[in-house]
Amino acid sequence: MGQAFCCVQVDQSNVAIREQFGKFDEVLEPGCHCLPWFLGSQLAGQLSLRVQQLDVRCETKTKDNVFVTVVASVQYRALAEKAADAFYKLSNTRAQIQAYVFDVIRASVPKLELDSTFEQKNEIAKAVEEELEKAMSAYGYEIVQTLIVDIEPDEHVKRAMNEINAASRMRLAAGEKAEAEKLLQIKRAEGEAESKYLSGLGIARQRQAIVDGLRDSVLAFSVNVPGTSAKDVMDMILVTQYFDTMKEIGASSKSSSVFIPHGPGAVRDITSQIREGLLQAEAA
Repeated sequence: MGQAFCCVQVDQSNVAIREQFGKFDEVLEPGCHCLPWFLGSQLAGQLSLRVQQLDVRCETKTKDNVFVTVVASVQYRALAEKAADAFYKLSNTRAQIQAYVFDVIRASVPKLELDSTFEQKNEIAKAVEEELEKAMSAYGYEIVQTLIVDIEPDEHVKRAMNEINAASRMRLAAGEKAEAEKLLQIKRAEGEAESKYLSGLGIARQRQAIVDGLRDSVLAFSVNVPGTSAKDVMDMILVTQYFDTMKEIGASSKSSSVFIPHGPGAVRDITSQIREGLLQAEAA
């Protein structure tokens, strides 16, 4: 309807190409324009100035013979001042860009091993962008940015890489676990040694206290009861300990049966045996 009244509308972020009798005449900016068709003017088409993105998947081989799929994203746009070149010089812009991406990636990746390919993907993207910038500027296009968004090795290679990584981490974990167990055993041994040392100190102090108590008891008994000797006091103490032991055995409900000789003569025998044992220990 607009062309019937010799008017045409160009949308924002677009330019239109006007021809006269089939020859390029002018680039029309966004807005309303007069297009007298009866004078041979016609609208050849419109060109978008928006930034467009093209994702390219390229399969290639690394230096260590691993097949990978490199995914590149190219962001580009047509230049308003070169709209005529962008409209007339290229029939398939996306195919042209894809061909240059294939060429650069397949020239760069085979020089790198797989690990280096992952590490140098920014350098690969830069090389692709520089090559595209040189080639596409002549056709009125600007390369805004080029990104290597993914590098996908073969599925078997990825599985092998994951297994290598898992084995390495398991080896590190085993080493850390062994070191932890070693430290735990050392600390446990140090704790047991300290416990035994303190227990020995306690037993030594207990025995010292018993000896001191017996000595004080013997001295006090000898002073208060004239005519008694240290031997008499020790015999009495041993008899007292003997009866206390018998009392403890009889009072315990969980003790098993114990058969020992009992009577005044038996007490005297036990006293003699203890005294002889002490004397033999002192002689040794």
